[in-house]
Amino acid sequence: MDKLQKTIIYWSVAGLVIILAVFLLVGINQKLNTVITNNTVSFNGQGKIFAKPDIATIEFGIVTEATTSKDAQDANSKKSQKVTDFLKKQGLEDKDIKTTYYNIYPKYSSYPPIIYDERQVQAYPVPTEPKIVGYSVNQGFQVKIRDFDKLSGIIDGLVTNGVNNVNNLGFSIDDPEKVRSEARSLAIADAKKKADELKGKIGIKLGKIINFYEDIYGYGLDRGGGYGGVEALPAKGPSLPPGENEITVNVTLTYQIK
Repeated sequence: MDKLQKTIIYWSVAGLVIILAVFLLVGINQKLNTVITNNTVSFNGQGKIFAKPDIATIEFGIVTEATTSKDAQDANSKKSQKVTDFLKKQGLEDKDIKTTYYNIYPKYSSYPPIIYDERQVQAYPVPTEPKIVGYSVNQGFQVKIRDFDKLSGIIDGLVTNGVNNVNNLGFSIDDPEKVRSEARSLAIADAKKKADELKGKIGIKLGKIINFYEDIYGYGLDRGGGYGGVEALPAKGPSLPPGENEITVNVTLTYQIK
C-alpha cells in the first residue's frame, strides 16, 4: 500500500469519526432539552377590570324614495347634509362621522294603477310584467359621541332632522388596550402569587418562565340593542345609562422545575 492510499484511508476514517461525534452530540443535546422541557409546571392567573365607557357609537340610516333615481339621490343628499350639519353643531368632529353604506334600489310593481268606472266601482287590475315604478336610496351612518350629556338630545335631533332608521347604540372604551394592559398585569401577578404559594406545598423549586399564554374576554365594547325604528323612541329622548364594561384576561405561566 503506497503513501497516497494510506493518506486517503486515514482521512476517510477521520471524517467518519467526526460525523459520528456530531450525531452523538446532537442526540445528547436533544435529550437534555427534552428533559428540561418536560420538567415544567404551569400556573393560571386571572385579571378583571371594570371600566366606564367613554364613547357612544350610534348607527342610523336615511331612506328616501322618489320616482327617478336622480330625484331620490338629490332628496337623500339634502337630508344627509342636514343631519351632518346638525351633528357638527353638537360638537362632533369629522373623524367621528362616517358613511357606512350607500345603496340605490329600484322599486317594482306588477299591477297598473287602480281604475274606477263612472259608478266609482273599483276595477281590479290584472297583474302584468313587473316594471320599475320608483327608486329607494338608503344611506347608513356611524357616529361617535364623546360627551354623554349630549347623547339623548342628539338621538332625538337625528330623528327631527330626517333620520328614519336608528339601528344600534353601543358604548365602548376609546383606548381598550390600556384597560387590557391593566387586566393583564393583574393576571400575571395572580399567577405568580399562586406559584409562590404552591411551590413549597408541592416540594419544587422553580426556574425561569419558559412559556406565556394569554386569553382575553371582552374588548371594551358592550353594545345595546337597536331601537326597532324611530317609532320606538320616546318623545323627549331616551334615557341611556352607559354602565360599565368588563375586561377579563386569563394567563398561563409555565416554569422550569430546577
